[in-house]
Amino acid sequence: MTITQAPWLIIGQELTQALSRIDANSFDGLAQIFKNSERRWFFAGQGRSGLSAQMAAMRFMHTGRKVHFVGEASAPSIRRNDGLLILSASGQTPTNLRFARTAKLEGATVVALTGQMGSPLAEIADFALHVPADATAQFGGSLFEQCSLIMLDSLIFRLTAGIPDVHKAMQYRHTNLQ
Repeated sequence: MTITQAPWLIIGQELTQALSRIDANSFDGLAQIFKNSERRWFFAGQGRSGLSAQMAAMRFMHTGRKVHFVGEASAPSIRRNDGLLILSASGQTPTNLRFARTAKLEGATVVALTGQMGSPLAEIADFALHVPADATAQFGGSLFEQCSLIMLDSLIFRLTAGIPDVHKAMQYRHTNLQ
């Protein structure tokens, strides 16, 4: 493949195209699920999707929410009324499916960000947001991971809109709670 344009512009175009395909009503539904700031949330994903999930979990922590990343030594067990957010492009990763099934058995809400709405993960989830990152020149699942992180940062943006001094509070948590 010959690149005739700056690579970052190609990636930016791919992001714009994929993000323009996100269903706004589905995003509103996602925001509604996360509206309760007292609910404990667990984040999960494998590989690079897991890294995106970890970044999102940290951002949620910066907003004062109770969050954990599944698999960390200090993460408690998921329980009734908790939430589990899983990032999975395929929606078929066995570890993620095991996490989702366990969370459902415990009475937790399962939310998925996935590229495959007909996947086993999307079927298990109480709510699934389709991240349409199928057409890409980028390596591996990069577009899915980038779009997922942008969607979760957008969720933070939505949830913190109108909160006085939100940036100051986030900065305090960032510098003093790590």
